[in-house]
Amino acid sequence: MASRVSTAAKQAEQLKKDGNSCFKKERFGAAIDAYTEAITLCPNVPVYWTNRAICHHKRNDWARVEEDSRRAIQLDHNSVKGHYMLGLAFLQRGENTEGIKELERALDLGRAANENSDSIELIWQEFAKAKYQEWELESTKRMWNLQTLKEACEFALEEKLFLDTCSMEGFSDEATIAHSAQFELLRKVFTKAAEDDTATEVPDYLRCSITFDIFRDPVITPSGVTYERAVILDHLRRGKNFDPITRKPLYESELIPNLAIKAAVQAFLEKHGWAYTTD
Repeated sequence: MASRVSTAAKQAEQLKKDGNSCFKKERFGAAIDAYTEAITLCPNVPVYWTNRAICHHKRNDWARVEEDSRRAIQLDHNSVKGHYMLGLAFLQRGENTEGIKELERALDLGRAANENSDSIELIWQEFAKAKYQEWELESTKRMWNLQTLKEACEFALEEKLFLDTCSMEGFSDEATIAHSAQFELLRKVFTKAAEDDTATEVPDYLRCSITFDIFRDPVITPSGVTYERAVILDHLRRGKNFDPITRKPLYESELIPNLAIKAAVQAFLEKHGWAYTTD
């Protein structure tokens, strides 16, 4: 019995390799067939399901992407690819809240598991795009409501000016001056109300010193300099064992998550969704 299980596992692994080979050649149908055979032999291996989900994604078969992703997550709650693909499937059918939730879960799991930087970047790009679109939709509604309210207030002031002018015969200049002051105050109030939805510059302390992009997963060095984790790791793994700014010796084990900056970034993004832009 044990030998049969071992043989099946070996066959399944070979089928996975065959599927990977087909995938690289963009033969997605053949890759799906190979992964399906592997699943038939060993249905409890999450990677077979996620690999097949990625193939379905390439063919825009979103129902099967969701089905395979859910199965992978059932087998492994910490499946980065499973949560990522499920997030994409949710977004595709317009369930943005659930999609963002799954992509954020994939990001957290990927960072915790030290997934390679390319994988993390791919997940971040999709997550940031979804968050930006969410902000854009909500911002458009807020701005429309503000504009409607502003126009109503302006109309009310115009009516008040007319009535004041009629009742203050001989003092129309004073009424006009007061009216102008009220209009200016109204303009300032609505300008202030629109500030959070107006794109400006991300503060320097929230941006990586190398890429100048807003931090996603900041880490701090013994020298006190904060970098984006994936960027500084890439620097170190190229054999450059020094801090890029201070030039002091630096090793991967010395990097510490900068939780204060991470919290500040999250607070900034919650208030200024335009900063999620991936341009």
